[in-house]
Amino acid sequence: MPDVDRRMQQALADGVFPGAVLLAARGGELLVHGAYGIANTRTRQPVTPTTIFDLASLTKPLATTLAAMLLCQQGRLEPDQYLAAVVPAAARGDKREITIAQLLAHTSGLPDYRPYYRELALLPESERRSRLRQLLLNEPLLHPPGTTALYSDLGFMLLEWVVESAAGQRIDRFLAQQVYAPLQAAPLFFIDRRPPALAAVYAATEECAWRGHLIDAEVHDENAHALGGIAGHAGLFGTAAAVHTILAELLAAYHGQSAGRLFRPEVVRRFWQPVSGAGKTLGFDLPAAVGPSCGRFFPPDSIGHLGFTGTSFWIHRAHQLSVILLTNRVHPSRDNIAIRQFRPQIHDAVMQALLDMA
Repeated sequence: MPDVDRRMQQALADGVFPGAVLLAARGGELLVHGAYGIANTRTRQPVTPTTIFDLASLTKPLATTLAAMLLCQQGRLEPDQYLAAVVPAAARGDKREITIAQLLAHTSGLPDYRPYYRELALLPESERRSRLRQLLLNEPLLHPPGTTALYSDLGFMLLEWVVESAAGQRIDRFLAQQVYAPLQAAPLFFIDRRPPALAAVYAATEECAWRGHLIDAEVHDENAHALGGIAGHAGLFGTAAAVHTILAELLAAYHGQSAGRLFRPEVVRRFWQPVSGAGKTLGFDLPAAVGPSCGRFFPPDSIGHLGFTGTSFWIHRAHQLSVILLTNRVHPSRDNIAIRQFRPQIHDAVMQALLDMA
């Protein structure tokens, strides 16, 4: 795909990102898997196909949502359950009418973001998660549940609590044991602030004024960092190939193919069903009506998600195509937003190349 390669090289020259990995696949078959640029502007380490990226909000569909899907499949959770049925502490106040499905579809009425880390960082680490959960319960809703769609980190912080209550264990351990290991989706993990056991190259992110150092092999999101790197809204790290393993599994299950090893077709189809008025499914995004990040060739029922650090994936259900773009566009500063224009262009280039080869 020479035009795709040219556009990726031009993006480096234009400063869209220092480094990236682009992967395109049809089902389980890789069509493109290219690495570009550098992972760290200080060390000048090159990006390779095995470079590990901070996946940022891809944590929402590829970790928290997957955990919820499996728990539903196991009969330990139901999308239409009220939050309070799983987390009894939510039975009082304005959270009592929120359902699990509304949290997944960002229609819970919760705000999009709050800088909780400023308060959490002042507490001993052992007290931070319980304090966060109290802050979430105390946070006033902006809208009645189910009436307004507003993308919310807070909703997925609550979903982490839901998952851990239903699973009976920490979310990262549940995922590692029951999702990532059975699917051989590696490396895909939460760092948990300890030196990573995996010897690898990480794509550096921001020169962080709050932390006073360059973020490398450490979660970029401040709220997730304050929680030790494990959170429902951010904290997952991995490679493009590991992300593809998950997407290939979901596509196979969705189409009822034998390659779907873990998830049942009816569960994936339920979670991929569009939610009226939300512009989303349960845990996944649909293309925006105007200026979609996936470009012109992905239909309205395509499934995807974006991550703040410069990551994304999009799935064309009917053609069983997936495009994964992992970048470190926030390195060294989050002020670089050139990727917004580039994302649809590279997706168009990939899809046009596939059409030309057909």
